[in-house]
Amino acid sequence: MNPVSAFTVVMLVWTVSDFVSKKTKSLLSSLFVASLIFIVGFKSNIFPEDLLTSSSMLTLGSTVVGLVLVHLGTTISISEFKQQWRTFLIGFFSVLGIVTALFLLGPLFESRNYSIAAMGAISGSTISVIMIQEKALSLGLLSVAVLPVLISAFQGVIGFPLTSIILRKEAQRLHQEYKAGNLKLTPKPKEDVNVKKTILPEALQTTAGTLFCLGLVVVISTFINNLSGGILNTFILCLLFGILLRELKIFKPNMLVGIDAYGLMMLGILLIIYGPLATTSVSDLIDLLIPLLLSFLIGVFGSAVFASIAGKILGFSVPMAIAIGLTSLYGFPGTMILSQEAAKSIQGTEEEIAMIEGQILPKMIIAGFSTVTITSVFITGILVNFIN
Repeated sequence: MNPVSAFTVVMLVWTVSDFVSKKTKSLLSSLFVASLIFIVGFKSNIFPEDLLTSSSMLTLGSTVVGLVLVHLGTTISISEFKQQWRTFLIGFFSVLGIVTALFLLGPLFESRNYSIAAMGAISGSTISVIMIQEKALSLGLLSVAVLPVLISAFQGVIGFPLTSIILRKEAQRLHQEYKAGNLKLTPKPKEDVNVKKTILPEALQTTAGTLFCLGLVVVISTFINNLSGGILNTFILCLLFGILLRELKIFKPNMLVGIDAYGLMMLGILLIIYGPLATTSVSDLIDLLIPLLLSFLIGVFGSAVFASIAGKILGFSVPMAIAIGLTSLYGFPGTMILSQEAAKSIQGTEEEIAMIEGQILPKMIIAGFSTVTITSVFITGILVNFIN
């Protein structure tokens, strides 16, 4: 297919997906809508098999995955994690619950590879899916590469309603605690605008300079990965370097935000996961329905159990702990949107709503980093080695 035509069609698909997602208030995620469009398009031959490769977006996405991971590292503040260390632990144990449940009940799957793929996909985001796909495709396991795509498509559909119900219950509980005088409104500390966020010279803070710095980190991470024989995974190293370089004030927080190319880079990464759909038969997709259902039933159950136990030990309510665990199904900005909606659901005064949001939102934001951005990437980096 003509590259410009392919690029235009891909952009149309994503435009429609974003539109539907916004109209449904993210109940139907853009990933879900795009998955449906691509599946119907490829299987009905409306889309040519080479649509995504011809658009050049897959090449772009593969190139910038490491750069975006370094950026994700710069979104993480160690000081914030120190304040919310209990939330981080609950998020960690919820992912551990997903992995444990799917490992123990793995024999229910037709292949152990499906349960391993589900571990990474349910507990993480696009990066985890890409890590699984790279390994599966290198071994010629097309159906194993497609399962994470389907899981990603349905994560929001399952995670948003569940979390919404649970957080609303937590909001009501906090409202009662507030009325009883057991909770007080604590003002958010103001950020010092005079503090320099990066020591990089201005020449390296431009679009090209920023991309050069991120690319250099990825090159170093890849070198260490090769030097260690793959034991120190490139993606994990990119994330760690991002966290470290932000902490040392070499990189500013949210390194890619404000960079002209950021939106296109993210779209390129998201489109990578749809690549295997072009060559997957309809019968293969139908065969994946049972593994898909098992993945969610077992994974969400394991997450809820482990999160509840960890929450009890660390002094969190059961609803709050389960909600923290469920962030692995969607991450940011869902964590922010659901927290704000839950706070407003009490129909209280502005002060009461602010208090409840102040109690829920920081936990949910850190939880998203704990599950999706950090723990899942680390665990998936280990799990992919067991796909065979």
